[in-house]
Amino acid sequence: MAETGSDIRPSARSTRLPADPAAAGGIIERAGRVARPRQRLGQLVPRRPEGITGNQWNAASRGLFDYVVSDPEGRSAPFAVEFVDASAQTAQTQRDDRMKHAVCDAVGLELLRIESATMQPATHGRRIVEYVIDARAFREATGDPAEYAELAPDAPRSYRDIVGRLPDGNSGHVNDLGAVARTIAVDAYVNRELVDPILRSLQLDWKDGPAEGWAWLQVRPGEYLFERVRIWQHRFSCGIEPGRLAEDLATMAVGERLRLRETVGLPLTGREQLADELDALRRRRDELTNPYAFDHVSFD
Repeated sequence: MAETGSDIRPSARSTRLPADPAAAGGIIERAGRVARPRQRLGQLVPRRPEGITGNQWNAASRGLFDYVVSDPEGRSAPFAVEFVDASAQTAQTQRDDRMKHAVCDAVGLELLRIESATMQPATHGRRIVEYVIDARAFREATGDPAEYAELAPDAPRSYRDIVGRLPDGNSGHVNDLGAVARTIAVDAYVNRELVDPILRSLQLDWKDGPAEGWAWLQVRPGEYLFERVRIWQHRFSCGIEPGRLAEDLATMAVGERLRLRETVGLPLTGREQLADELDALRRRRDELTNPYAFDHVSFD
């Protein structure tokens, strides 16, 4: 077996990824849509909606969205995107979010909420927002997936399903957000930095909760680089199944950690802890719409 782990060690510093100024950018113009960063809810909803109390409105109107996407002419309703590190939230920020979401419900504002300790608006926001805009444009162009399937049975069902030529010359899913991460993992394995080059993942769809994606990569024997992403879609859809999108984002997050491994130490998780997470999933199987999604998974 190759020697591993000599150059990859957990950092004593913060494990948050550094912001990429080029990725953060400003206004995004893409596919006939404009995405504006850091928009307050009060800018979108100038008056307190019916059914919202004054206290709720005072808290919610100050709430920020990382991006608000609309068309330049205002002919279609906007949607918002927010990135949240749930582990860093306080009781107060959780209450503020509930107020903000109550207003979104009252006015029918579509919202995509991405919960991740790694995916940050300043580092990954532009890439993900552009991806979502493209996915919605594909859905608008092709219409209802069921009708589209009847007209073109062999055609892709969503933006994620489009098959084309990859950079390495092979054929594959060109809109797979996790593709780059898997390439980085193979390169790290070739450089004798990993014990296993295969980046594994799964998706979970909770009946009364978010879609959840897991992705993990064994760096040293019994020690894994593990990422979890949760997605909440409040009336929002981009034509890609939420669980599939969450899984791709978790895989992308592993790739981002690997890409910056020389400057930010990898936060590794032990096999025993991941096995406990898996046991907890088994106990909650009845709460999932895809209760057998993880039957093939083992950290033994």
